[in-house]
Amino acid sequence: SRSIKKGPYISPKLLKKVSEFHRSGSNKPIKTWERGSMIMPEMVGVTFAIHDGRKFIQVLISENMVGHRLGEFAPTRTFRGHASKTERMSG
Repeated sequence: SRSIKKGPYISPKLLKKVSEFHRSGSNKPIKTWERGSMIMPEMVGVTFAIHDGRKFIQVLISENMVGHRLGEFAPTRTFRGHASKTERMSG
């Protein structure tokens, strides 16, 4: 975890994009690779396209997401279920 003294990590570039988003009034998602950035109250209502290492996942930021990190809402692994008994016997 990050030191309280340092405060939350937010990419300055991302904050700039969010302020431009509010000024322009567009509804186009903000593309980002900044999975480690903290979600701030200014980001509520903004749609982000968060990169998961392969593609961009669109996430609409709500009030109860504040304080979490962007990467928490774009999983990097695809769970396809556990192997069935028939697959284990043959493998």
